[in-house]
Amino acid sequence: MDATELAELAAFAAVARHLSFRQAAAERGTTASAVSHAIRHLEARVGVRLFHRTTRSVSLTEAGAMLAERMAPALANMRSAMDALNAYRDTPFGTVRLNVPNSIAPFVLDDVLAPLLQRNPGLRLDVVATDRLVDIVAEGFDAGIRFGERLAQDMVAVRIRATFRFTVVGSPDYFRGHPMPRTPHELHQHTCIRYAFPSGALLPWEFARDGESLQVDVDGPLTVDSQELMASTAARGLGLAYVWEERAAPYLRDGRLQRCLEDWCEADDNLFLYFPNRRHVSAGLRALIDAMKA
Repeated sequence: MDATELAELAAFAAVARHLSFRQAAAERGTTASAVSHAIRHLEARVGVRLFHRTTRSVSLTEAGAMLAERMAPALANMRSAMDALNAYRDTPFGTVRLNVPNSIAPFVLDDVLAPLLQRNPGLRLDVVATDRLVDIVAEGFDAGIRFGERLAQDMVAVRIRATFRFTVVGSPDYFRGHPMPRTPHELHQHTCIRYAFPSGALLPWEFARDGESLQVDVDGPLTVDSQELMASTAARGLGLAYVWEERAAPYLRDGRLQRCLEDWCEADDNLFLYFPNRRHVSAGLRALIDAMKA
């Protein structure tokens, strides 16, 4: 197999992973037209259509899906081989792909990214922030950030943050018309702003105090998929929001939001950076791990 064939297969793998010629081109540092040309040449060479293409979408044909599945172990072995080489280099280089929940990305990465890249000029970071539950191996990520109860058992997990917690907040205007809840059970008497994950599942409001844990299914006229929108809407008096404390911090500082149920909102120390259990960890990933731990 010559270099051209390898390049075409690499282009195919990128398009199959993203189902987008534009995103595949961005990953490979080339143009969408170059990726499209490589795919057309590969299809002509093998005599089989690998993708269904429309102006709006890209999907794998049955043959394309089979090829992507059969290639996956080989690509994983190639990445592992390159990672093994990286481990022998003094300076991290190359691209590290990281998946992180969108709702907490700024709070865990803002203080890390710039210093890490400044210390390691050969390193590139590709960060994808989404609250969708991601299989980092299947989608080509080197590592992810997630809370511990959602981690697969075959992953290596490194704790990266000591405290992180939700808080229940409402505006002064809202509390002038509604008494502050004294227990989570009283939330059923309140208008609440709900958060929906990309899957459609609703975020439960979870509380704990003195060894007692409970979960409340709240109700309200508004459901959103953005914690920032939850906080800003609560600040306008629509209802109560259950958001990360850091997300509400600007509104709490200037008095647009107030906390309630403080003694029921315990800190969560269960946030991890996780990655596949490999014998060799690349120098770039190791640098990221060290930065996140620090």
